Amino acid sequence: MTASKKPSGKKPVPTTKKAAAKPAAKPVAKAAAKPVTKPAPAKVAAKPAAPVKVEAPKPVPEKVPPRGQLIPKLHKALKAAYKPVAFNTNRDLLDQVLVACCLENAPYEAAERAHTRLRESAFDLNEIRVTTVAELAEFLGDLPDPAHAALSLRRVLQSVFESTYAFSLDHAKKHSLAHGLKVLEGMHGIPPFVVAHVASTALGGHMIPLDKGAITALYVCGLTTQAEYDSGKVQGLERIIGKKAGVEFSSLLHQFGIEVLTNLHGATVRKVVQAVNPAALKDRMPKRGEPLAAQVPPPPPTDKESVKAAEAARLAAEEHRPAGPQAAARPAGKTPMPPAGSGPKKPGDGKSGPKPFVVKPNVGKPLTIKPQMAPPPEPVKPQPAAKKPAAPPAKPTKPAARKPEGKGDRHSADLSKRKPR
Repeated sequence: MTASKKPSGKKPVPTTKKAAAKPAAKPVAKAAAKPVTKPAPAKVAAKPAAPVKVEAPKPVPEKVPPRGQLIPKLHKALKAAYKPVAFNTNRDLLDQVLVACCLENAPYEAAERAHTRLRESAFDLNEIRVTTVAELAEFLGDLPDPAHAALSLRRVLQSVFESTYAFSLDHAKKHSLAHGLKVLEGMHGIPPFVVAHVASTALGGHMIPLDKGAITALYVCGLTTQAEYDSGKVQGLERIIGKKAGVEFSSLLHQFGIEVLTNLHGATVRKVVQAVNPAALKDRMPKRGEPLAAQVPPPPPTDKESVKAAEAARLAAEEHRPAGPQAAARPAGKTPMPPAGSGPKKPGDGKSGPKPFVVKPNVGKPLTIKPQMAPPPEPVKPQPAAKKPAAPPAKPTKPAARKPEGKGDRHSADLSKRKPR
């Protein structure tokens, strides 16, 4: 027997015709998507290309000539051509500074004559200080550049007077050389040549003074570069020339510099250059009849420290510039400075000090002039009475008979003969 299947609890799902498997639906083809057109981007103007900075080639520094070999040759050649001049150091230090102002780019004899004439024509140094540059230049006619020398003289005297209220620099010699150099360099407007010359002759220092003539002479001999010639400064001369020969070399170089400025194509200049550096005759000496190339000062530095130093120097020059008719012409846009004492008075700072001496006019009681009285009449002198006729002279009488003297009479006679006590 077959086992009978037990009915399960689930009801059978009736199968109908609808329940038949439906045929698979055909996939509906999607419509092709339309391409989305994006707006074209706006045309941006092309930026101009930045200019390419082309750096200028850096100048190649000029080679420094071998001064250690050439300067001894120069000293030997100058000894053969010139004789050293002894500078007078017996006068006051301030007079030596004034002579050095006249000596810049000038012969020794001309500087001495100009200084002597100036001191003899002026009453004192204060008169020179207050004299205009044009008037001082008339007394310095023997110098090649009298206006420059006159300006240096006035600036030195003005600076000395403002610092000490006296015309003396003897205090600069009482201390060390560094103190003396500080005093000289602190003067406004003093040329570097004057500082070096006074330091080497009066203060006992070792410096080689260089003016325009000396710089030109070293350049012609091929001892300096073009940059040193333009700046007017040569470093290292004191290390090559000893201190004992420093004053002698400075005097010889100064005379040679004057010769170069006055007679560049002379036989003496060519002889010295030929003995020192024959190659410099072709490289440095101009053709006959042509002047030497002028110095081109370097442009001012642009760094902050140099700008501040230049501004401080300009303000110092403006402060030391004297006011009144003696002052130099002020730059455009500047009003002339008023005379001293004409501006508003500064408020007091509370410090007690001596009162200025002021001569006040006589503002006391008004003077009353009394009317002059008539002189009293002179008294009338009584006229002398008429003289009476003189009486006739009396007849001489006979002397009385002398009585005999007694004791009392003799005693009185003796007393009368004695001399009074």
